[in-house]
Amino acid sequence: MNKILKSIMLAAGMLVSVNTMAADYPAKNIRLVVPFGAGGGTDAVGRTLANSAKDILGKNISVMNRTGGAGAVGMSFGAQQRADGYTLTVVTREIASLPQMGLMQHSADDFKLIRMVNLDPAVVLVSKDSPYNTINDLIKEAKANPGKVKFASTAAPNFYLMSLEKDQGIKLNAIPYNGSSEAIPAVLGGHTAVTMVTPGEAIAQLRSGQLKALGVMSEKRIDFIPEVPTLKEQGVDVVTGTWRGIGAPKDTPDAIIETLGKAFDQAMASAEFKSFMQKGAMTIHNLNAQEFTDFVKKDTEELGKLIN
Repeated sequence: MNKILKSIMLAAGMLVSVNTMAADYPAKNIRLVVPFGAGGGTDAVGRTLANSAKDILGKNISVMNRTGGAGAVGMSFGAQQRADGYTLTVVTREIASLPQMGLMQHSADDFKLIRMVNLDPAVVLVSKDSPYNTINDLIKEAKANPGKVKFASTAAPNFYLMSLEKDQGIKLNAIPYNGSSEAIPAVLGGHTAVTMVTPGEAIAQLRSGQLKALGVMSEKRIDFIPEVPTLKEQGVDVVTGTWRGIGAPKDTPDAIIETLGKAFDQAMASAEFKSFMQKGAMTIHNLNAQEFTDFVKKDTEELGKLIN
């Protein structure tokens, strides 16, 4: 009986402790883990969101860049921190792909997802002088010459390319480059015929006319390049892109998740954050905790079809 009583008292004490922690939250500064290097797109989104949210929460949010393994190191680190709401992590699409590739021990199941922040589709890009004017021009060439069309790949594997290849039964010659900063010049210089990146990564070259967009891989046209048709409009049913959001260790109390969610809602609606995203041609896509969780589950399943 004593053991049972002690267990009940211990459980009650833990419940009081958790409730007290949630009621007082945040009582100290917060740390945001960014799993990619300083100066990149994910870092910039994380820092701007943290800066917009700090006044709402009344506590500073410092950014820690913990890089390596295409995001695996930082996200795994974040998943293993104390579930008290004081260490948050920017989670990216790699949380859905890397575990399935055996490249990351932790997965989205090790987080409570708080909010999706950003969702950007991929855009199919060629040089202004390219003979391809539509996505179907490119597909026709790829079918006529399997493995011959040179594709500047920003990642290995490249899920944008894999989605198109699987849907259309084609094969391009994927040549690896270190991100869009190398892939875009490769297309401009005629070293490769085509690449696929997000709008923000190529907006300057698109607006200057150096690059030509054959289509955007989204459900509907996007505001930054409204003249560019979707692939679906052209009869190619491929929708893919990249996303970013905020997560906390999986045992974080729901009350803290709710507090953070409301704060990030306000931060994403702030003039500072909206201006930053607009200038970077990045789309704010706010999904709440449940919507974000459902989205990641679905995306994980879709990526699994390409990986396995």
